[in-house]
Amino acid sequence: MEQEDRGATRVVGAPRSGRFRSIGVVASTLGTLGSSRTLDAIATAAAAEGYATTLIPVGVVDRLDEHAVDGVVVLVGDHEVNGREIELPDGVPVVVVDSRPRAGHPVVDTDQVQGAALITEHLLNLGHQTVWHIAGPMDSFAAKRREWSWRETLIRYDRDVPLAVVGDWSADSGYRLGQVLCRDPAVTAVFAANDQMALGLLRALREAGRSVPCEVSVAGFDDMPEAACFWPPLTTVRQSFGELGHRAVRALLDQIVAGGSGEVRALVPTTLVVRGSTAPPPW
Repeated sequence: MEQEDRGATRVVGAPRSGRFRSIGVVASTLGTLGSSRTLDAIATAAAAEGYATTLIPVGVVDRLDEHAVDGVVVLVGDHEVNGREIELPDGVPVVVVDSRPRAGHPVVDTDQVQGAALITEHLLNLGHQTVWHIAGPMDSFAAKRREWSWRETLIRYDRDVPLAVVGDWSADSGYRLGQVLCRDPAVTAVFAANDQMALGLLRALREAGRSVPCEVSVAGFDDMPEAACFWPPLTTVRQSFGELGHRAVRALLDQIVAGGSGEVRALVPTTLVVRGSTAPPPW
């Protein structure tokens, strides 16, 4: 049964009771590296605990009661849980990943703030006066946290804060925005909010004749498997997707098996990976 409530889809009632040995994953997209690798990590961690994984698209979350799942991991970076577009039923074990925290739901996520601070501090410590930023889309919680941390780090170091340019996570958007940034000779260091946009930026700089890292340092976020094979190899922030999936599943099973309240917030640390795309400024 369902009813409309001020534009939101409210699910009345919980999934069928019983132990199905299955975990549902509510996802809005698997088109980004982070979402696809997080889903894979959740499925791997669930399988290690003897649970299957059922993918539940956001568009059919109103039929959550039809799915034989014992609990749900919400992997939705561009919506708010219990906001206008997603509202989960009471009584269902839930863990939120990569979304804005909401009261009553445990949250497990990569420490986005730490990662963006690490990369920004790395560039400043190399001697760059400031750091430009290609942000991810602002309807993404992860992108907003990375942009906020970049900005706050520059302020903490008493540096000018350039206007961030906003991409869509794709290499093409990094290329198009890079064509704008490379025209400004003051740009000596750029932090792209993911590795794909950094890849597009590298192409734009090469076409403009600006050497990386001799003239411009470039850094990304994610440490995608191909990052070490970019030219030059990309300095980036490594997310531990395996640990993220493990913690999310454990937090959910604590509710399913042990009946815990799930009132936790766990942040998985990131690691700075320094490669050949960053160096001191050219002066």
